[in-house]
Amino acid sequence: MGILNIGTLALQANQVALQTTGNNIANVNTPGYSRQTVQTQALPGQYTGAGYIGKGVSVESITRSYDAFLNRQSSLAGASQAADTVRAEHLKQLGTLFQGGAEGLGAAINDMMNAFSDVASTPADQTARTVLLTRLDEAARRMQAGAASLNDLQSGVTQGLNEKVANVNTLAKNIADLNDQVARALGSGQTPNDLLDRRDQLIRDLSKLVQTSQIAAPDGSIGVFIGASHPLVLGNSAATVAITGDDFGDPFKSKLSITRDGTTIVLDENYPPGGEINGMLKFQNEDMTEARNLLGRITTAVTTAINDQHKLGLDLDGKVGTNLFTPVTFGSDNIRVPMAPANLNSANAGAGSLTMAISDVTRFVASDYEISFSSATAGSAVRRSDGVATSFTFTPGSTTPPATRGTFTFAGTGTGVIDGLALDASTSAAPVAGDRFLLKPFSYAANSMAREFSTPRALAVANPVAATLTATNKGSLALSGIAAQTQASTAASPIDNFSVTFTVGAGGTSYSIVDNTIPNIPVGANIVVASQPYTSGQAIRYTPAGAPGFALTLSGQPASGDSVTVKQNSFTSQNGGNATAMMNLRDVAMFDGAALTDGYAGMISTLGVRAQSADYSAQVSTNIAVNAEKDRAGLSGVNLDEEAAKLLQYQQAYQASAKMIQIAQSIFETLLQGLGR
Repeated sequence: MGILNIGTLALQANQVALQTTGNNIANVNTPGYSRQTVQTQALPGQYTGAGYIGKGVSVESITRSYDAFLNRQSSLAGASQAADTVRAEHLKQLGTLFQGGAEGLGAAINDMMNAFSDVASTPADQTARTVLLTRLDEAARRMQAGAASLNDLQSGVTQGLNEKVANVNTLAKNIADLNDQVARALGSGQTPNDLLDRRDQLIRDLSKLVQTSQIAAPDGSIGVFIGASHPLVLGNSAATVAITGDDFGDPFKSKLSITRDGTTIVLDENYPPGGEINGMLKFQNEDMTEARNLLGRITTAVTTAINDQHKLGLDLDGKVGTNLFTPVTFGSDNIRVPMAPANLNSANAGAGSLTMAISDVTRFVASDYEISFSSATAGSAVRRSDGVATSFTFTPGSTTPPATRGTFTFAGTGTGVIDGLALDASTSAAPVAGDRFLLKPFSYAANSMAREFSTPRALAVANPVAATLTATNKGSLALSGIAAQTQASTAASPIDNFSVTFTVGAGGTSYSIVDNTIPNIPVGANIVVASQPYTSGQAIRYTPAGAPGFALTLSGQPASGDSVTVKQNSFTSQNGGNATAMMNLRDVAMFDGAALTDGYAGMISTLGVRAQSADYSAQVSTNIAVNAEKDRAGLSGVNLDEEAAKLLQYQQAYQASAKMIQIAQSIFETLLQGLGR
């Protein structure tokens, strides 16, 4: 091996080094490109008596700068960043749907409640009544607009999820194809750097959509797993993912599923938590659900309370009030059973069904509930918003006359009411162990909200009952207020004529209620409430059968024999007592201890806290992802200054190699010339 061959090999090696360096410079901005380096080795020397004489250099391989740990850390950090960022962005969109100020639902509710004040002051004023109807319509319209905005946002989320799932399937197929190419290329004995870079970049892109883990196979392929180690890519085959509903078929919730070899598995969106898809699922399944429930709770509580109070009043024609708003009702959408095979009506083993009704609007919690039976007579109700479980006992109903419905008794309450919702079950069939029901009391409440009528005269703002202090009273009794407690079935069912009489003795002051309409009975037989202690300022309540009950509030101290008469109000056009009662609802502690008029502000605050927390998480995960990528790029990325220095180094080496060949050629020519002489 002479100097000519050594120079030629050196020229070739330095040419490869120059070409590799040029390739690095050319791909400085190529996503996922890893810096490549030429690895050279000295050829074994030739033995001579004077020692080993070198035989030159050869290119052993071209390697890429790559660290599996840094690459994995960058991929995981990017997945977390993607999930947090996409959720924070959607929460910002959600926040824009519910604005404060004059255009918000809260202002509409306040204006509506204040309009009752004007009607209470001038109950016969048609203008005040018309303004109230306008305020009622505006409040209902904004409730419905809030629900429509949520539905539009839901449509956007659904479309976005479907697009991202399609991208996942495309990326998985491309990774599988590259696995096949890499395995074939490795058969040559050299590493296909560009193919590996492309595959790593696809995996990073995939991890931004759904968090992955990877396991290398002996043939050079990479197994890609999602969820709890479910294989998405194995060798050159890829599974498919899809968006599927939850087990109750809730249209507002969905999960990611994976199908391989005909078997479909539904993944838990909380494990692992990274990737844009999981971030969007968390937004949809948790944040959007809470927003719907908060809006639905306000709608259900406000409209039900106002409807119930309005039905206790009388209109200008003396007729009993009706609903002011579309009443909230519960149907199959609100009470769901698990999804079932096509040949069954329900996935529950039993054929029992539940019904739900409103019991107390002041105790509502913005949540869905899952009812699970551990046996035919016991189970638990889990409040999904916070996971709190309340056990219950269940008494099955009977179909034999008189038919009875199955009843619940919740622990700690002794009633069939949980968070202001009353539950019972059908008489036709009993539940069995393992049966489950999903209660969604608020998700649909605002969708079809509207004002029920448009006639100002039909506003039942008059109090149906009136109280009169007896003129001969000797004590200091004063009338503080009177209100109806139950609705009369018709306007022809007026309240009876009652007297509340007082007795003052050594044991204190007491009252009795006397029914003055009971004819031909012995003295004392017409007492319907006997000898109850009287406290100034505390309401005296009585509910007779078939007529409106009343709550009479008095102040001061009576003398023995003093009395108050309670009977039908005959001056409905001059009375705004029921309007006052509806106006006073604004101060009722209705939403987690907050007043009715503060419910919307509480909703905005709750959603704002979620958005702020998500934004902070997005900032933290972004910083972590940036640093992780910086570490990866620091090793694998191209540094132009370093490459420029190497370019000069290899250029000089190339020129020196060419000079070596030139010298070898000159020596050879000199030798030939000497031999020719």
